[in-house]
Amino acid sequence: MMEMNDRSDDNYFSKREDNHLETFTLIWLENNINCDQKHEDIEEILRATINHIKKFDDLDKCKKYIEEASKDDKLVLLISGQLGRQLVPLIHQLRHISAIYIISEDKENDKTWARDFRKLETVKSDLETLVSRIIEDYKHRSNTEELVWINMYTTTSDAEGISTVINSPFVFSQLLIDCLLRLTSNAMDINELIYCCKKEYEGNHVELANLNEFQKEYSPAKALWWYTRESFFYKTLNAALCTQNIHMMFLYRSFITDIYHQLQQCQSKCSVRVYRRQQMSIDTLYDLQNYRGQLISVKSFLSTTRRKPITDFYKDVNTTQQNSFEQVLFEIDADPKIVTTTPFADISKYSDFFLELEVLFMPNSIFRLNTIDYDDNQGWIIGMSLCNDDDHSLKEILGHMKKQNGIGEMNLYTFSKMLWKMGKFDQAKMYYIRCVNELSDDDCLLFKAYEDLAEITSQQNNYDESMKWQQKLSDAEKKIPKNDGHIKSLKSMKWKQDGITVCGGNGKGNNLNQFNVPTYIFVDGNYSLYVSDMRNHRVMKWEKDATQGIIVAGGNGQGNSLKQLSRPQGVIVVHPGQIYVADSWNHRVMRWYEGEEDGEIVLGRNRNETKTNQFFPSGLSFDNERNLYVADQENNQIQKFEIIPD
Repeated sequence: MMEMNDRSDDNYFSKREDNHLETFTLIWLENNINCDQKHEDIEEILRATINHIKKFDDLDKCKKYIEEASKDDKLVLLISGQLGRQLVPLIHQLRHISAIYIISEDKENDKTWARDFRKLETVKSDLETLVSRIIEDYKHRSNTEELVWINMYTTTSDAEGISTVINSPFVFSQLLIDCLLRLTSNAMDINELIYCCKKEYEGNHVELANLNEFQKEYSPAKALWWYTRESFFYKTLNAALCTQNIHMMFLYRSFITDIYHQLQQCQSKCSVRVYRRQQMSIDTLYDLQNYRGQLISVKSFLSTTRRKPITDFYKDVNTTQQNSFEQVLFEIDADPKIVTTTPFADISKYSDFFLELEVLFMPNSIFRLNTIDYDDNQGWIIGMSLCNDDDHSLKEILGHMKKQNGIGEMNLYTFSKMLWKMGKFDQAKMYYIRCVNELSDDDCLLFKAYEDLAEITSQQNNYDESMKWQQKLSDAEKKIPKNDGHIKSLKSMKWKQDGITVCGGNGKGNNLNQFNVPTYIFVDGNYSLYVSDMRNHRVMKWEKDATQGIIVAGGNGQGNSLKQLSRPQGVIVVHPGQIYVADSWNHRVMRWYEGEEDGEIVLGRNRNETKTNQFFPSGLSFDNERNLYVADQENNQIQKFEIIPD
């Protein structure tokens, strides 16, 4: 049993505009909606099923909320007939509208106009009867309605195909789950999860009771039981996985790991064919038809059954939506003998609904889409088979990327680094800051985190914040005693006597894989090399393991315009995106923002003068206080240029 409390030291959720954690939202629009106790009692009944309820008595505000709602939400509308007649034609076409219910004082007239709208489920004159219908429909809808739980993968023959794959949702989801399963959890994370769930369900007596029970009774051995139970645990975890809500997945990671271990323990021993019935939009069905023979993965846990649905199963659910949705039956073949890192198992004995013969697959399970056929009785039938880890083209790519993230347990610093590499800058920054707050002052990872934060904020063009993180790094380094064990004496280090070529080596020239008299170099924290290519009048950046460089400064011939350099020498990068170059024959120091065509003059004007701003610069360096030092080659002096305070 795990000890939990509802305290949180993280204010992440308090800063969010909407901490809605479930998939479904009920929007209730009615005049005088807050006027009596009956409406409050009805709301409490509804929240036991659909927790997130937004009430409006103003049509324009309601319409604005619907239009601005996340497209990952599923909206159920409860509207009075008078207001519905005005609102429904304006919002009915929106894809995230799931169903509409009308409470009517003029039932026959409202039924007449309602016939034109396929998502309008029913018109009732009694509110309690209508609410019962909403609750009953929801039980079917939440199990069968299309969620964004599939990622599709397409191979490419592009020379830069790997970089395309790296940025795809398919691969990101694979790496994210792999990292979360290896990322150690702590009490603070679990307590934050409890805290934000209690905020989400404030006033919902049913779910608060479930939360209290969860805090007191949860154990890893009951993870599957909690997942199959109709409660906050399933609703919020599944919503987080389907929408790839990284922070909620991060907070839930220890429980995802518990389910993973339980599935491993009861892994199916024999081949099985399982089924899943659900609705699917015509657009998604069309996309899948073009993916025959390709790979798809599931972002969430995939719930299936060993019992084949009867012919007219769910036929009565949402029949009014048949013009935009189709009934789909997935037939999935899975063989436990194949090598796969994503377990699946018959969880009937662990389930809260043991008669359903449920077989559960882990998120990241990869399937091959074999067939899509139409049957007059069953509707669309999609045949899939679970993939062997060695059976798909992603093996090499995923293996390489997972190797970069290490094996075994993962720490918060490495997790942050992974998010950064995948282009999730805001999330990476948030976890780097979380990492900084958890590390001790003498932890070597603290310095790396400060350095990475400076680089991330620079890449986001937030140069002031980047300099602040650089200053924190400098301050932290000053606190370390010179004889500290983190700083190994250079006298005790030795190097191999045979060097290897890491860039260039293709003869003299001006191609992107060549140099013409390279002089100064700078190596950043990602092992990218910045090289002054003197007689090509440019600065080149070579990323680690690259076969050619990119021009980051100059490269427009020799000259003195802001686009040009003349025999550049010293180069230094304070943090990525901000490159300082000693433009020797132009007698100036230039600053170039990576990606910009023009540089800017930082220091210098004229040649062969002894005034402090007139020199022949070669070497550059910054001190810990960001003062700039310049080697003035022809005047035989080193100059210091002090920073001007903000």
